[in-house]
Amino acid sequence: QVQAVESGGGLVQAGESLRLSCAVSGLTGGSRAMGWFRQAPGKEREFVARISWDGGITSYADSVKGRFTSSRDNVKKMVLLQMNNLKPEDTAIYYCAVGRDLIRYNSTASVDYWGQGTQVTVSS
Repeated sequence: QVQAVESGGGLVQAGESLRLSCAVSGLTGGSRAMGWFRQAPGKEREFVARISWDGGITSYADSVKGRFTSSRDNVKKMVLLQMNNLKPEDTAIYYCAVGRDLIRYNSTASVDYWGQGTQVTVSS
């Protein structure tokens, strides 16, 4: 059984930083891209960042480019999201995502496994 467990969310002020972590267990059968999506109240879940299985390819939503950085540690089976210069519009529940096709298609349909989500709140 695959489990993805996020941690690191919280309440910060605008301009501050947070680092989210996602620990994945139970994965078998080859490499998968990993990534992050977020969902704000009343809005659809949207793509934030993704990283290839070897960490060599990353991509980001335009809204976070230059502020967020994704990395992964395949030994520890973790993916990280460093979020700098946070803005109130970054407030959302952030979900870790694992998917074989995620590096090609940054849509929720490409996600095989989801984490339970962690709340990030940025006050102005």
